Amino acid sequence: MRILLLKTEECLWKKCLKVNLQENKIMATIKIKQVRSRINSPIDQKRTLDALGLRKLNRVVEHPDNPAIRGMIEKVKHLVSIVE
Repeated sequence: MRILLLKTEECLWKKCLKVNLQENKIMATIKIKQVRSRINSPIDQKRTLDALGLRKLNRVVEHPDNPAIRGMIEKVKHLVSIVE
């Protein structure tokens, strides 16, 4: 009986993982490019650029398009641009 329950739980877990992987493939991504220098910017904006992975000018990074990333972009919108 216990082995049967473990196999059932394992199947449910695998099914859950497959669904999550498929959802991640469908998720849109956004490309962000740093267009202005971080020199003389407040420390919180510098840390936001670091969190986005932008450390040098003209670097492009790709992130999932979600509200957290959109909020970070909004915070440093004068330093970055969205690349199509």
